Amino acid sequence: MSNPVTAAVETADGGSVERRIVELLGEMTLAEKIGQMTQLDAAEEPGARLRDGVRAGDVGAVLNEVDVQVVNELQRVAVQESRLGIPLLVGRDVLHGFRTVLPIPLGQAATWNPDLVRRGARMAALEAASAGVNWTFAPMIDISRDPRWGRIAESFGEDVHLTSVLGVAMIEGFQGKQQGRVALEADQGPWDDLAHAGSIAACAKHFAGYGACESGRDYATTNIPENELRNVYLPPFRAAIDAGVASVMASFSELDGVPASGNRFLMTGILRDEWRFDGFVVSDWGSVAQLVVHGFAADEKEAACEAVAAGVNMEMASTTYARHLAELVEEGRIDLQLLDRMVAGILRTKLRLGLFVDPYTAPSSFPRVANRDNLETARQAALQSIVLLENRNRVLPLDPSALRSVAVIGPMADAPYEQLGTWIFDGDPQLSQTPVRAMREFLGEDVDVKYVAAMETSRSCSRGFFAEAIRAARESDAVIAFLGEESILSGEAHCRADIGLPGNQAELVRTLRETGKPLIAVILAGRPLTLKNIVDEVDAILYAWHPGTMGGPAIVDVLFGVESPSGKLPVTFPSVVGQIPIHYARKNTGKPPGDGTFVHIDDIAANIRQSSLGMSSSHLDAGYKPLYPFGYGLSYTRFAYSGIVLSKTRLKSHESLTVQADVTNEGDLEAEEVVQLYVRDLVGNVTRPVRELKGFTRLRLKPGESRVVSFVLAPKDLAFHGRNMQLMTEPGDFHVWIGGSSEAQLRAEFTIDRYEER
Repeated sequence: MSNPVTAAVETADGGSVERRIVELLGEMTLAEKIGQMTQLDAAEEPGARLRDGVRAGDVGAVLNEVDVQVVNELQRVAVQESRLGIPLLVGRDVLHGFRTVLPIPLGQAATWNPDLVRRGARMAALEAASAGVNWTFAPMIDISRDPRWGRIAESFGEDVHLTSVLGVAMIEGFQGKQQGRVALEADQGPWDDLAHAGSIAACAKHFAGYGACESGRDYATTNIPENELRNVYLPPFRAAIDAGVASVMASFSELDGVPASGNRFLMTGILRDEWRFDGFVVSDWGSVAQLVVHGFAADEKEAACEAVAAGVNMEMASTTYARHLAELVEEGRIDLQLLDRMVAGILRTKLRLGLFVDPYTAPSSFPRVANRDNLETARQAALQSIVLLENRNRVLPLDPSALRSVAVIGPMADAPYEQLGTWIFDGDPQLSQTPVRAMREFLGEDVDVKYVAAMETSRSCSRGFFAEAIRAARESDAVIAFLGEESILSGEAHCRADIGLPGNQAELVRTLRETGKPLIAVILAGRPLTLKNIVDEVDAILYAWHPGTMGGPAIVDVLFGVESPSGKLPVTFPSVVGQIPIHYARKNTGKPPGDGTFVHIDDIAANIRQSSLGMSSSHLDAGYKPLYPFGYGLSYTRFAYSGIVLSKTRLKSHESLTVQADVTNEGDLEAEEVVQLYVRDLVGNVTRPVRELKGFTRLRLKPGESRVVSFVLAPKDLAFHGRNMQLMTEPGDFHVWIGGSSEAQLRAEFTIDRYEER
């Protein structure tokens, strides 16, 4: 029998991958094939039993093992003691850093900086790979338009284009894509860089529509019309497939009555047949067995049958495949050729990762975790993620030379663990630089930093420490209130019906307001919060998300003007929770809302009759406008937009269009702006949103400096799925805007003359 390691070395070109898969499948027993489709939790499986399973070929992947010596031993057993020597996939949730923690993905989305997201993922991959991890369950690219959903923290927000771009950037960072590489052979693709040192396989999740769960409750039902599914929820996954993502994870939830782990339409019809994905699909934790709980399968044997028939290659954590697939094959209910295709996807990824060449990890060959470069990457990500929401009377930035003392109040000011955010199993709170620590280091002994937590946690309803906070505020020149929600209040299964500031924080703000001192709110949270009850009580609001290891120094840099805030919102902030779902890319409806349509419920006379005349799509008590729109974010300077110019105003459907405008820094500080391009298709085969993001770029301008910013709209950027579910670019009239948010006003028009299929 040939040694699989030697075979891979001898034929290292792309074509050898498929040849080696055929060879391995020809040598494997049915039990060994099923073993490749089984992933076990190392944390739950006794070590000796796990090693025995690996030795017997009953395990293809493990997760939650980050002791590199244990990982190397498991790989040794797999390669040297199992019959065929097939190495293991070692999975871990590396969502926004490993030891060095970056801002939560929603915070990274607020940077609108794909290069920084790519760099952060590369850093995380190297740190995780040094512990033996070769596969991460990220990025999460669910479109997320309900901030009640705890997992919005793991997402890139509400927008299709932004999520697609940042999702691809994260995949490239994890998988080590070399910029500018050109595939020279037909069998080569973006995944070729997977075999490079420090690359780990990415996993696009959750396929598909998970972010649309009812009421923002995790695991709940999702009902999405196919047209909306294809135009909103699937494009980020298609972008991930085109970028060469190694794996895809099935959603926990059902879609239109069919749970994702048993959904052949998704896993085979779209993913394999339409998109030609040749990697593998893994279930979410126990989601195959949960087909029984859904009421979709009568028992776990039927659940295993449904999942394999749908196209789920690997089962995570539960063991319905291990216990029932052999019997299903023997009964003829699962075709052996289908099983071989499922196993082939897993083997293909292992070969592409280079695990057959070298499955072992030498930590000394990797950069030290939490090194200076990694901490700087985390700091830049946190810095660019901070969004300035309010700045009345330009109270920010604070001038250190004008301060004798500053009061730092609130439960989130010195919370090393809480600032790291959700899903940070391997993050080290001891590395966290908190705002209090960073502020004292920055200000030195010249300014007295009076820190009072005021509340035990963000959820506390006690006023016991308010008096001390008030005293510190009165004795200070400025008050900075660090508010928000603890990290445990967001993430998986941590959904909230009321997304206001928890506990007595709003009352704390009102109490501090009474001191008459300048009051700045810095909010650390895993989701958009409803802030209407404090907006008028504070002079400024900085939204810092859960900013990660280096959140403190980044916040201090913004507070004291070392850098101007440049983050932009990746998700709409509702005024009240009853507006949810609320997002900028809404449809116009037959009775669109508009200025002047909001009439407060208290002002409606009792004798006004019910009528559809003059009515519009709005709420009587909240209107239709959000508190802060998508793409919004203030700066310490002023950016002006002018001179929008199109390369042409009439074009054919196969032609590209260049749109440009002048951007000027009219203030007296150097700063960065995120310039955004939006489009509206006025008449469509199916109704189109009132605006859609189609491009963005970061721009740094000195005071008084102007620059021309150009975007190219390709035909695919204007395409959508019509009534027949086919992608199409229609003739007709379009509006295009360039500006600093989704409410940009600088507009031009163009027309596509006629449709030409290409």
